[in-house]
Amino acid sequence: MDIIQTIRERRSINFFEPGKTIPENTLRELLEIANLAPSSFNLQPWKVIVVRDPERKKALRVCAFNQPKVEEASAVLIMVADPRGLEENLDRMLDSWVELGYLKPEMRETYADMARNIQSTEDSLKRKVFAVKNTALFAMNLMLAAKGLGLETHPMDGFDEDCVKNEFGVPANKIIPMLVAVGYLKSGITLLPRAFRRNIDEFVRFEKY
Repeated sequence: MDIIQTIRERRSINFFEPGKTIPENTLRELLEIANLAPSSFNLQPWKVIVVRDPERKKALRVCAFNQPKVEEASAVLIMVADPRGLEENLDRMLDSWVELGYLKPEMRETYADMARNIQSTEDSLKRKVFAVKNTALFAMNLMLAAKGLGLETHPMDGFDEDCVKNEFGVPANKIIPMLVAVGYLKSGITLLPRAFRRNIDEFVRFEKY
């Protein structure tokens, strides 16, 4: 599917076909494509929990204020923003840059120090914001890739984060920006026209605010 068409046709749907599973190879392809999302210093500070088991979806539905789509979707992906992305991935990222010729070996430590300074400390607000905004880029990439693979999605902000963490073993120092329901549009459902969107003149400014 053409990328412009994909963006125009992607919708956040509420009605998924219950009981329909996503083939394993399609799910893996979806995650691999999503993983091409950009991130600052290529640190990729995201993790994903794929929830497919009916009993686990039932538990997640409780955490998501009883929204039916949590159980009806083929899978629900718990997006986890990890403030420790720098510690986990910095060395591998720099090794890759040196190996591929993006970075001269003698500049490796300069870039390492730059990344650490920009990221600040692990428990800082700056680090948490970094993890969340980059994980959001991953999530958007995933939703567009899903549409291209014939799947539908719905990003979900309506959930109790502490409940999700407790139920699915997510460490306290991680952040869950959203859940993404993934599956197939329920048969017989016709989507209403796309709802209100602002005219770009309302929010676009050139050169200054």
